[in-house]
Amino acid sequence: MRNGFFWCNRILEFILVAMLSSCSTTNTTDEPIEDDIVPTNMTWSIKLIGSDKNTPNGDGSGMILCKAFAENAVRYGLKIDDRPELENTTGEYEYTFKKNGINKYTVRVSAYSSTGNIISVSNIIEILVIEGEEQAQDSNMVWSDEFDSDGPVSTDNWFSETVPPNNGSWFNAEQQHYTNRVDNAYVSNGTLKIVAKKEKYTAFNSTKNYTSARLNSKFSFTYGRIEIRAKLPAGGGTWPAIWTLGSNITSVGWPSCGEIDIMEHVGNNVGKVSSAIHTPASHGNTVNVEFLNIENATIDFHVYVVDWTSYKMDFYVDDRLFYTYNPTVKNSATWPFDANQFILLNIAMGGTLGGNIASEFNSATMEIDYVRVYQKVK
Repeated sequence: MRNGFFWCNRILEFILVAMLSSCSTTNTTDEPIEDDIVPTNMTWSIKLIGSDKNTPNGDGSGMILCKAFAENAVRYGLKIDDRPELENTTGEYEYTFKKNGINKYTVRVSAYSSTGNIISVSNIIEILVIEGEEQAQDSNMVWSDEFDSDGPVSTDNWFSETVPPNNGSWFNAEQQHYTNRVDNAYVSNGTLKIVAKKEKYTAFNSTKNYTSARLNSKFSFTYGRIEIRAKLPAGGGTWPAIWTLGSNITSVGWPSCGEIDIMEHVGNNVGKVSSAIHTPASHGNTVNVEFLNIENATIDFHVYVVDWTSYKMDFYVDDRLFYTYNPTVKNSATWPFDANQFILLNIAMGGTLGGNIASEFNSATMEIDYVRVYQKVK
C-alpha cells in the first residue's frame, strides 16, 4: 500500500458498536444457527490523501485509504455507491477515484463473520480529482525560457526593473538596489543566476549596501499553469520570490491589480517556503497564505507551480498540492484575477519579511532552470 496506512487529523473516523440501532445482522438460513457468531465492536476510518484545512477534499489524486476492524470478523467489504463490492480479509483498502472535479460518493464498509452475519457502516465523502496527465495532454506550452544561451538575460523575454518606487528605495524596508548588470543576473550552464551581493551601490540619490536583480517577464497572460524549476539562495536576510502582478498595476495600483506569490523563502528560516495571494480584501500581512517545509530547498532544485483557472488557484511543490485559493465570493476585492498577469523573479535583502541580514553575508544566488507557461487548448 502506497506510503503504508497512517492516521492524521483529517481522518474521517467512525466507531460502530454492534447494536440493533446502528447495524444490521443477517443470517443465510431461516433456521437458528448453533453457536451463531456476530461481528461486534467495529471501528473504521477513511483518509482522503492530502486532506487538510486548506484542501478538505484531498490533494487531487483521488485516493482514499480505508481501514476497518471488527471482532469476530473473517472478511471485509468495501462498496462505493452501487459499484461491485471489494472484499479481503485484512480490512485495509486503497481506492482511487477517476472522475475529474469534486464529486460525492457513499462509502460503505462491512464486516462478515464465519456464520454469515454482517455489520456495516457508511458515510458520504466529497473528494477532488485533478485532471493530471489528461490535463497535460489538453494543454500547450505557450511561453517559456529554458535559459540555454550563456550570457546576459534575454531582453526579448525579460525586463530588468531598476527604478525604486519609494523615494530611492523599494517598499517593505528592503535594503537592496536592483541593477541591470550581468553581475546580478546572467545565464550560464543552462540556468539563470540571480545574484544578491553585499556592496555599496548608489542610484537614484540613494546608497544601499546590497545589490540584486528583479526580472519581469514581457509575456503576460490570463489563466494557465506556471512551472518554475529553481534552487533557492542561502543566507540570513535573503528574500527570494517567484511571483506575478497584474499588468494593469500602473493604472489601478497595488493591490487592486492582484498579486500571486508562487514561492517566497526567508533565508533566516531555511526550507520554509510559502505561497500567498494579495488582493484588496487581504494584502500585506495577508491571511491568504500557506507554508511548506522543504529541507533541501537551497541545495536541490524543486518545481514550484501555480494552476490558475477562472475560479481557483492550486499551488504545488514537486507535484504536491499544498494550498488552494478559492474564495466563496469572487469580486474585485477577492478575485482581481480575470486579467493578464506577468511573472517576476527577484531576490530582495532584509525588509519586513527578509529580516536581519547576517553580518557574514557576502553573496547568494537563486538558480532558475526554466520558466514555463501552459494553457489549455481551446
